[in-house]
Order: sequence, then structure tokens, then C-alpha cells
Amino acid sequence: MSTTLLRSAAVRPAARAFSTARVALENKSGLPNTPEPPRDLVAEQVNRISEPADMAAVSGAPASLHQRQVRIFRPAKTATSSGKAGTREWRVDFDILQGSGRWENPLMGWASTADSQQSLSMRFGTKEEAIHFCEKQGWNYYVQMPHTARIPPKAYADNYKYSPGKLRIHHTK
Repeated sequence: MSTTLLRSAAVRPAARAFSTARVALENKSGLPNTPEPPRDLVAEQVNRISEPADMAAVSGAPASLHQRQVRIFRPAKTATSSGKAGTREWRVDFDILQGSGRWENPLMGWASTADSQQSLSMRFGTKEEAIHFCEKQGWNYYVQMPHTARIPPKAYADNYKYSPGKLRIHHTK
């Protein structure tokens, strides 16, 4: 046990001596110590991300996956609620393949499939992010633009407004 302590103690000063000797050599070279300009890591990352590169070569995904088409869309609000939760994000879904081995599970009666990509759904904040991701992965995609609901302006006073034509009668009983 004492030999290991001696060895570790002997290694540490040597490492320190080497690092200080290197600094001393740099100072004795006669060149003034000019600090390197700081790197702008955020700008480097933005430049690297902004240009899509084909990831098909290094992703390890099968070639059949790169031949599939994906749909980029914004989901509609559910019919059972009046809120718009989940409708501001963009999603990427794989299209369903014809003859993808769908069957009904005999035990439970659930629908089963051999296509594992069918249940894959990815969420993105903007349409441009989703498009950039699909281009980077080398996927064929199409964008399905959302339908905007036209809500006519309404006022309670319009119930009592005069309009020429047949009189509207509201029966209460």
C-alpha cells in the first residue's frame, strides 16, 4: 500500500513540472503571448445546422425507410373540445404503406401491423424545423397546410336587428 502512495505522489509532481516547463518554454521563445480570439460557438453551431447534410450514409437506417414519404402537418383541434391545445405544433408522420401486413389480433381483437414506422410521430415548433429535419434525414416529404376556420363576427344585438323579408319567429315552447 505504501508503494502505491509513493508512485502516485511521484507521478503528480512530474506532471506538474512538465506542464510548467512547457509554459516556461513558451515564454522564453521571444514571441509575445497573444491570446487567441474567443470562438463564437453559437454562430458555428447555427452555420452547421443551417445547411442540411444527408444523414442517410451514417444513420444506419434501412434503405426502405428512405424511400418512404412523410407528411408534415398541423393537427386540427379535436371535435369534442373547444380548446386549441396541441394545434400550434407541427407533426411529421409516415404514410401508411399499402399491404403493410395489417391484421386483427385474434386474442383481443386489436388492429396489429408489421410496420413499426406507422406509429412514429415527431413534433416540431415550426414548419421550417420539420422541413429541415426531413431534408437532413433524406426523407421525401409533402406539407399539408392547415385549414383555417372562418369565424363570422357575431353580436347579440344582431338577434333584434331589422332585416327585410320574412319575420323570424323563435318558439320557446
